[in-house]
Amino acid sequence: MAPRSKKQLMVCRNCHHVVDGEACVTCGSTNLSEDWAGYLYIVDPKNSRIAKKMNIDMPGRYALKVR
Repeated sequence: MAPRSKKQLMVCRNCHHVVDGEACVTCGSTNLSEDWAGYLYIVDPKNSRIAKKMNIDMPGRYALKVR
């Protein structure tokens, strides 16, 4: 049995949202990157200091640094 290849997650360069498709569902951008670091899951953006600092207003998966 051949080993399964891991799907590389793409991240939006504009809002740092982790994307499953070809475009970002948060901002609509197609400017995506495979080169990112740090994984962040925001559950409650209204009460999260990190979300406020990163200007995140929707719950979801985000990258801390995108290149």
